[in-house]
Amino acid sequence: MVIRCISALIAVLLSAFPALAEDRIKVVATFSILGDLARNVGGDRADIATLVGPNGDAHVYSPSPADAKKIADAKIVIVNGLGFEGWISRLVRASGSKVPVVVASKGVKPRRMEGGHGHDHDSDPHAWQSVANVKTYVANIRDALIANDPAGRATYEANATAYLGKLDALDQEVRDTVAKIPAERRRIITTHDAFGYFKQAYGVEFVAPQGVSTESEASAKDVAKIISQVRRQKIPAVFMENVSDPRLLKQISDETGAKVGGTLYSDALTDGNGPAPTYIDMIRHNARTLSGALMN
Repeated sequence: MVIRCISALIAVLLSAFPALAEDRIKVVATFSILGDLARNVGGDRADIATLVGPNGDAHVYSPSPADAKKIADAKIVIVNGLGFEGWISRLVRASGSKVPVVVASKGVKPRRMEGGHGHDHDSDPHAWQSVANVKTYVANIRDALIANDPAGRATYEANATAYLGKLDALDQEVRDTVAKIPAERRRIITTHDAFGYFKQAYGVEFVAPQGVSTESEASAKDVAKIISQVRRQKIPAVFMENVSDPRLLKQISDETGAKVGGTLYSDALTDGNGPAPTYIDMIRHNARTLSGALMN
C-alpha cells in the first residue's frame, strides 16, 4: 500500500514538470502561423521548429539544406496545404525522411479562385484568415500529435480545448468590431489577394491589384483598373502588408486620395517586437486596424 502511494506521488510530481527537451516530440511547421498554432496545442510536450519565420514570405521561400535536416529529425511535419507551400514536397523528398505530413487545412471548404492567380492551383490557400477555419486547423494538429505521441493525449486535448475557447472569443470580437463599421465603408485595397476568407466570414470587401500569390506582378492595366474602381466606389483606404511591396499601394493612394490605413498581416506573423507575434494578435490587429481606418 505504501509503495503504491509513493509511486502515485512520484507520478504526480513528474507530471507537474515540463518534458525534458530530449523527450519532446519534434514537430516542423512550414510557416510562422502554423508554428504558433502547433505551440498552443503541443505545449511543453512538443518542440516546434518553423521553416519560414516571422515576416517571411512562404510564397517565394527557398528551402535550405538546414531545412532538410529539420525535416529528417522531425516526427511530424505540419503544412497548410491548398497549394500554399509549393516547395514542401521537394523538401521532404530531399530530406530522405518518411515523416508523416499533416495537412492542417484538411476539412476546410476551399475558396475557389479563377485562373489560380499566380499559384499552380485554383484554391485560395489563405484559409487561416477565417477564425472558424483555424479551429479545424487546431483539431487536425491535436489529432496528429495524439497519433504520434499517445501518452500526451490528455495534454494535447486540454491545450486544444483551452485554445479553441480563445478562438471562439476572438471570432466574436472580430464580428463585433466589423459590425460597427458602416456597411458602405467596408471596402479596402490590399497588395495581394490574401483576405478572401476574411471577407467571406466577416463581410469586408478586399480589392487587390495582385492575385493570391506575392509572386505574381500586377500589370499597368490591373493598376489602372483598381484606380478607376477606387474613384468610382469611393473606397476610403488602402493597406500595406508585411510580406508585399508597398510601392504599388502608395501609387494607388497618391492617384486617388485614398488614405493609407496601416499595415495588415496576411501570410506571416511578426517577431516578438511587432504587433502580431501570435495568430490571435494578428487577427485582432487586422480587425482593429481596419476599424480605425474605416470609421474615420
